[in-house]
Amino acid sequence: MAQTNIDTVTSETVTHLRNKRLMGFGLLSAIVAYLIYVFFAFNVPEVIRSVDGEDARILIADSYSYKTHVARDNRDGSVRVAIEGERKGRYPEGEAPSWVTLGESTIIELEDGHVVTFGTEEIRYDVPGYGLITARPGSDGVNATLPEGDVPEWINASKNRLAVTTEAGRLTITRNRSEVFRYFGGWELFFFTLDSPYHGMGPGALLGRAFDGEAGAILSDFWGNNMWRHSDVVWAIGETILMAFLGTFGAAIIALPLGFLAAKNFTPLGPIRYIVRRVFDFLRGVDGLIWTIILSRAFGPGPMTGALAILVTDTGSFGKIFSEAFENVDGKQIEGVTSTGAKPLQRYRFGVIPQVTPILLSQVLYFLESNTRSATIIGAITGGGIGLLITQAIVTQKDWEEVTYYIVLIVIMVMLMDTFSGWLRNKLIKGDEGGH
Repeated sequence: MAQTNIDTVTSETVTHLRNKRLMGFGLLSAIVAYLIYVFFAFNVPEVIRSVDGEDARILIADSYSYKTHVARDNRDGSVRVAIEGERKGRYPEGEAPSWVTLGESTIIELEDGHVVTFGTEEIRYDVPGYGLITARPGSDGVNATLPEGDVPEWINASKNRLAVTTEAGRLTITRNRSEVFRYFGGWELFFFTLDSPYHGMGPGALLGRAFDGEAGAILSDFWGNNMWRHSDVVWAIGETILMAFLGTFGAAIIALPLGFLAAKNFTPLGPIRYIVRRVFDFLRGVDGLIWTIILSRAFGPGPMTGALAILVTDTGSFGKIFSEAFENVDGKQIEGVTSTGAKPLQRYRFGVIPQVTPILLSQVLYFLESNTRSATIIGAITGGGIGLLITQAIVTQKDWEEVTYYIVLIVIMVMLMDTFSGWLRNKLIKGDEGGH
């Protein structure tokens, strides 16, 4: 009999292990099958084939460097030189960087011996190791002449357009315009624009001017930089933080009393609890971006709409968190406060709130950190904060170093908010370690 029992247990163990092994294998097979389906359903092979390495290289280069444009109007022969091609970064008439020689023919010396010449009738680009490229733009097209042999990939030539992209720079020629741009490392004109008397000065010279009484003028020129818009950027960062702050704490204030209505130990009527909880589910069930679109249609664009979107979404989240915290409070402390003759509101104030304050504060501050990031995306939709500036920079196809600048500021903002939130959480919840 004992042997039979042992055999039965062994058989059940083997069967159990086999079933677990089959279940694990089946789960793994399902995951692999799903990944294969996604690979073809999302047309990943075509996405990989469509990746343009040159575009990616240019995008990355734009994030940490700037380019100076030398543009010629083929109709009247006038030449203009501007950093990033912007009017605000244009060199004064007759002035240009040292590598551009203005005259009847404009000579542009790029790196590694590359030379572009804007002649009166003909555009020439001497490419070392390849040869001389010439073009005569006019009403009948670009009329380009290339060295004999196959056309390399870095040249895009058609009747109405010629584009030559090399490591030294880029030349683009159309009927009405010829343009060369050359990359340089750094963010040019970040501190002062070309029209500022402080442009090109080193830190020592600026410090000397500041001690001579020009500190206010130096700060004003930096703050009013028309290309990098530092004053607008700081204001936008403030709007983003304000959206997160108003939305988060507004939601906490609204959710606090509603949380008591959803807690079964404070609201014995089941229908009321059910309705309040379903309201919480609805508010947090609709994504914050959807609320942003709805509210922007109702109230128009602006940072206040973004704050309302955060408030609506977080009211649902806080309501659930707060109600669960209220349901887990210690009843003995409430009974002790009740025995003193305290009224219902006083029982909540002195018997419940002190117990849940650490949990509530911790959650509110965590949501504040998260909403600081979310406010960036919400601001891009509602037209407020730093998100709006990023959207404008991308939509208007501005150079990506400006987008990088905004992203760096967002990362710094989130890091500072995280540090501040952690410090405040320790102060309010744990208290000073050296206290008492």
